[in-house]
Amino acid sequence: MQEVLPDIFHWPAMHPRIHMEVSSYWLEDGGILIDPLVPTEVGLEWFEHRPTAPAEILLSNRHHYRDSAAFQDIYCCPVYCNRAGLHEFTSGERVVAFDPGDSLPGGVIAQEVGGLCADETALYLPSRRAMLFADGVVRGGSQGQTGRLGFVPDVLMDDPPETKRHLLDAFSRLLAELEFDHLLLAHGGPVIGDGRAQLEEFVECGGRTAFQM
Repeated sequence: MQEVLPDIFHWPAMHPRIHMEVSSYWLEDGGILIDPLVPTEVGLEWFEHRPTAPAEILLSNRHHYRDSAAFQDIYCCPVYCNRAGLHEFTSGERVVAFDPGDSLPGGVIAQEVGGLCADETALYLPSRRAMLFADGVVRGGSQGQTGRLGFVPDVLMDDPPETKRHLLDAFSRLLAELEFDHLLLAHGGPVIGDGRAQLEEFVECGGRTAFQM
């Protein structure tokens, strides 16, 4: 567990289905989990010793439900998902819908992205000048920690040219409308300090693929 910004913790964990490391986040102020997998090294027990217990879970898209049920079983915290992704939850999962533009727990504001899927969402943390992205932009390099920003491989897109155009338009809009310095990524390590500059460079170059499968 690494505190990457004041009261914001990041941890990587191996996703059991896709067999790749993915990122999860904990917002201490408010007890907010984002896209959570149980942290491998410290387990659920780590949260027992925090000043705030887990209270809510936010998903950046429906595919990031991950280990939310494990946290719900202990802490009874609701899971918030973009309304466009609710069709994924047909097994009695306790999920609350939100819409782009809504204010969410923890002072987070939902931002529309789309492109890869209708419920692809950016989560804006204005008090921390940070933006969290789901799958629209990821990080390459060793374990996704040091590489440049990029798209997921084309094989994961239904219509790669159209999807990339849509994502670049969404990123351009977010850059024009919102103030942020840091990027918190669901796939890859966070980009602290120069996240905005890196996203601007990614948009200006017309995009690229972060890694190949």
